[in-house]
Amino acid sequence: MTIERTNPMPDAPSAAVPPRPDRPMLTYVPAKPWGSRAAAMLLVVLIGYFLLSIAGNANFGWDVVGNYLFDSRILSGLSLTIWLTIVTMMIGVILGTICAIMAMSRNIVVATVANAYIWFFRGTPVLVQLIFWYNLGALFPELSLGIPFTSWWVSVPTNTVIAPVTAAILGLGLNEGAYMSEIIRSGLLSVDPGQRQAARALGMTNGKALRRIVLPQAMTVIIPPTGNQTIGMLKTTSLVSVISLSDLLYSAQTIYSRNFQTIPLLIVACIWYLAATTVLSVLQARIERRFARSRRDLGVTTEITSAGQVGSS
Repeated sequence: MTIERTNPMPDAPSAAVPPRPDRPMLTYVPAKPWGSRAAAMLLVVLIGYFLLSIAGNANFGWDVVGNYLFDSRILSGLSLTIWLTIVTMMIGVILGTICAIMAMSRNIVVATVANAYIWFFRGTPVLVQLIFWYNLGALFPELSLGIPFTSWWVSVPTNTVIAPVTAAILGLGLNEGAYMSEIIRSGLLSVDPGQRQAARALGMTNGKALRRIVLPQAMTVIIPPTGNQTIGMLKTTSLVSVISLSDLLYSAQTIYSRNFQTIPLLIVACIWYLAATTVLSVLQARIERRFARSRRDLGVTTEITSAGQVGSS
């Protein structure tokens, strides 16, 4: 018995069938984005009108802004603001790294101490902490340093040690350390645990594996929020004006308390804050691209090695 196939499957794809009059070929015609263009034009008109209304408003005192934009007192306050940002972020990163490692420790005492530090400094306002450190002399008139149970002690007045700059560094740095601890801990936890196991299999100590294996891979997770914290810290330094520290905002306040040009001097401070945050944003973007490129290169190298080929990417 012979079975014939009336509609055999072709071995190869046939040529395209030309369109027929009763079945025309469909073509894709992109829609013209008239709606988005109209919305963009409306936004441009509104923003232009807003900027022109601000530029033409004499109450803003743009001549006063130009006179005080490069004033020596303003520039001195700006330099102190930038210096405080750098110092407190360095303290925050160092303390955050130490506390993140302690919080991940298997020792219950070490982990509890780190978590208590994070709980306290994240749970209280940074302004309260600044005022507390500034008035530490009311609780401890003298600070003593020496060897316990001996007579080798040295005491100094607290107000001599805890100056406004010291109070600002302690308040901002300790508070930032608590937030950086959680950022760094999340970055460390993002690394595959197999990386640590492989490092131990190669005979690396925990510290060496952390420095050479875990931290380089965790940096891509740590860098973006750290950049945001740095920009936030630049603006948070304005709180030190409450303890009479001559930062950028306090310098502007000192000037407008004498000439009563409040709005122009606040605009001067905002211009410099915007300029500094723009520079920090550009630096953050460049650092992120650098670490992202390093991670991509590492991924290519790993793929080539796993394929059994010799060579580097």
